[in-house]
Amino acid sequence: MPEPGRRKAVEPGPQHRGVVKPRYGRIAVALSSAAVTAVAVLGGFGVLMPEGDPQLAVANAGIEPGADTDSASEGPRDAPQERTRDSVDRGRLDQRGDTGGPTTDATREPEEEAEPETTDDPGSAEAPLPVGSGEGRRVVFSESQQRVWLVEDDGTVVRTYLASGSVYDNLDPGTYEVFSTSRYAVGIDDSGTMEYFVRFTHGDEGAAIGFHTIPVDDGVPVQTRDQLGTPLSHGCIRQAEADAIALWDFAPVGTTVVVTP
Repeated sequence: MPEPGRRKAVEPGPQHRGVVKPRYGRIAVALSSAAVTAVAVLGGFGVLMPEGDPQLAVANAGIEPGADTDSASEGPRDAPQERTRDSVDRGRLDQRGDTGGPTTDATREPEEEAEPETTDDPGSAEAPLPVGSGEGRRVVFSESQQRVWLVEDDGTVVRTYLASGSVYDNLDPGTYEVFSTSRYAVGIDDSGTMEYFVRFTHGDEGAAIGFHTIPVDDGVPVQTRDQLGTPLSHGCIRQAEADAIALWDFAPVGTTVVVTP
């Protein structure tokens, strides 16, 4: 019995803790961080490659985005499509040359050119050298036959084919010498380009005259191969590509060129 004035002590009973609620927000953040870290690590080892992301794919492949993987060095990726007007045949070119003085162009030496193919020319086997076409190693062009011959020192004809010379009387018969060559030649005022240009003289107005491929104007050849053998240019001598390559290889600077009537 307690003494008067004092309260009875309450015996301690079992204690209860408050209910602890899970913090889903923090759990979600932790899981998200772990997932991002895992993806980054696996991606770095190339295990994961995100689809539809070419920049990441290129980066993981060790290639610089936007880099040109074509190592060809023949001019604008290949050089741009050549475009040439007839006026370029007259040699109206920017003069920035690589051999023997300024010329227009792209004067890159051809790299490992394929062996020139033989052009279809039924009359080639029956086309003897013109009388008075000179001696020794030389290139011969007949204005009346519209034909070219590549002749070795001993007089052997290694190649002959039809070409298209000038419609004008601006190339006199005579003996000349190659003074300049350009793998690509670009006409002034963006008038076009041609390939395998081998220059050996100048026309009445001082423009260069030489051998080159059939000019291309806005992506279209200005004449067909079937028309070779007919005068169609304004000064130069147009050739099929295979023949132009053959002459380019045969006639470096200093080679004799003989023009016959």
